[in-house]
Amino acid sequence: MTSLPPAFEERMKTILKEEAGAFFQALQTPPPVSIRLNPEKPMDFPSEDTPLPADQVAWCEDGIYLNERPTFTLNPCFHGGAFYVQEASSMFLEQAIKAYVKEPVRCLDLCAAPGGKSTHLASLLPDGSLLVSNEVIRSRSYVLAENIAKWGHPDTIVINNDPEEIGEALPHLFDVIVTDVPCSGEGMFRKDTDSTGEWSVDNVRLCASRGRRIIHDIWNALKPGGILIYSTCTYNTEEDEENIHYIIEELGAEALPIPTQEEWQITGTLRFEHPVYRFFPHKTRGEGFFLAALRKAEGEIEEIRVKSKGKKERGKAAPSIPQEARQFLSDETSFSLEWNDSFLRAYPKAHSDLFSLINAKPLRVLSAGICLGEAKGKDFIPSQELALSAALTPNAFPSVELEWEDAIKFLKKEALVLPSGTDKGYVLVRYQGLPLGFVKNLGNRANNLYPQEWRIRTGYIPEEIKLFL
Repeated sequence: MTSLPPAFEERMKTILKEEAGAFFQALQTPPPVSIRLNPEKPMDFPSEDTPLPADQVAWCEDGIYLNERPTFTLNPCFHGGAFYVQEASSMFLEQAIKAYVKEPVRCLDLCAAPGGKSTHLASLLPDGSLLVSNEVIRSRSYVLAENIAKWGHPDTIVINNDPEEIGEALPHLFDVIVTDVPCSGEGMFRKDTDSTGEWSVDNVRLCASRGRRIIHDIWNALKPGGILIYSTCTYNTEEDEENIHYIIEELGAEALPIPTQEEWQITGTLRFEHPVYRFFPHKTRGEGFFLAALRKAEGEIEEIRVKSKGKKERGKAAPSIPQEARQFLSDETSFSLEWNDSFLRAYPKAHSDLFSLINAKPLRVLSAGICLGEAKGKDFIPSQELALSAALTPNAFPSVELEWEDAIKFLKKEALVLPSGTDKGYVLVRYQGLPLGFVKNLGNRANNLYPQEWRIRTGYIPEEIKLFL
């Protein structure tokens, strides 16, 4: 049973009136489990013997409900980026993007960790778009970079900056900015019962104020005429409708309608008359969620100035590109290959100016494009990012298909014994056709190259492994 703060209960009774009883009852039921499939990585598995349920999330083309929560940690397809575990209500972002993004854009996901909305955006944005995913908390930014790498989309950059730094460094750069602002988390009370102990009216007010500051800080990075998508996972009007009204009144934005269907049972505004979209668990199959789309007023676009590199840096001679590296990518002509210290990266040529711009700015770039590998002496070690990239040439490396037990050993960074006759050198290991990473086959043994920080840490293996339900 979820124990709720009395002040929260009173506030929800005021908001929901006669629906409050159904709302509180819904909070005492198990939360739904949902995943979103990666269209770039269709699975050979599940098969006819282990099918996925056909219960689709109505507002998300690739969203699927599961009957109960399976053992995601022990599912190699999860680690290979074939799907993302995401709360169903937050997948409503898809409807806002489809309504207002028709051409390639430069998109910023501002508060992006752990990566649910960023991986969704990577799949949703029109071909030719660039996605910049940011997380201000350093430890969470590494989790974000890992999940972006697993999703495998090359037109991405991951940075670790404060919104104010981005607003100052990249004026009027982005056509779309998604801001899932930090909030009081009321919509997650059913899923995270411990969070109820951190809730207070004062914290609601603090979060509302923080949300306004974040929008102010990032507003300059949005192009005139660009789209801002504002969302929270909370119910109160201070963090939701009142902040939307503030953005409209203070920043001159226009709130935009998003097409919905009546059977989705999405709730409209509780204050003011602006088009906003709310999810309540007693009406929709998901957790609490709020979203609004706003358009910035038209105006002049500020030009970004980049300082030229110093003579010393300009004159550096870059090492030659290994010839085999050019064959790693299925469409090598679409990428420019550049060294970053000892690491070779592939940047989509369509965005070469933006990659150069962001690298030149005082921003903390964690990843950009695809890391192809690292040069160590005469050896070139292919990277985990390359293994998981949707741009990898399918037959660029010899590969070995692993059964579940060996796939888990690989993901725990344990030693593997490859089948006799396997080519020596770097070998791509797969599970159900899905690339998981590289090993270096020495003949009598294989060195596991899975990243140490990504490894499965649990030592517990249940008797029955439930991969999908």
